[in-house]
Amino acid sequence: MVLDARKRLARVTLDENSIGRGSADQEHERAIAIYDLIEDNSFGVVGHEGGPYALNISLHDAKLALGVTDEEGKSVVTHILSLTPFRRILKDYFMICETYYAAIRHATPSRIEAIDMGRRGLHNEGAHLLLERLKGKIEIDIDTSRRIFTLVTALHWRG
Repeated sequence: MVLDARKRLARVTLDENSIGRGSADQEHERAIAIYDLIEDNSFGVVGHEGGPYALNISLHDAKLALGVTDEEGKSVVTHILSLTPFRRILKDYFMICETYYAAIRHATPSRIEAIDMGRRGLHNEGAHLLLERLKGKIEIDIDTSRRIFTLVTALHWRG
């Protein structure tokens, strides 16, 4: 399968005015999520033949704003997504992450693995929901959706 080199993200930025700076741990998680996303992604805007793209992620009134520009910085589209459908998944995800980190210190390997499977399941659920919410607007594959969802969790992580 030949991938279109234009259907990808070349740059991802976070709007510090709406998201704000995080703790050192949060900033580290965000940097890793952005790096992973840029390294391997499939990203196209429905009805637009341009690319590669730059993605600016911001928060506006508890909504996720995905601003897409072309290589020259010209605006292509901005999609605003309500975070309401993600609230339960994010809440459960962070709760299981806390359980996972606590288990690493005290639990058996099989218990840690079981908790991690649950964490990955919630992460997959969030990625599929994001894929569904972007359908007909932005064309991404499941791996790119997982990486963007990782970034969404990094934006909300309290540490």
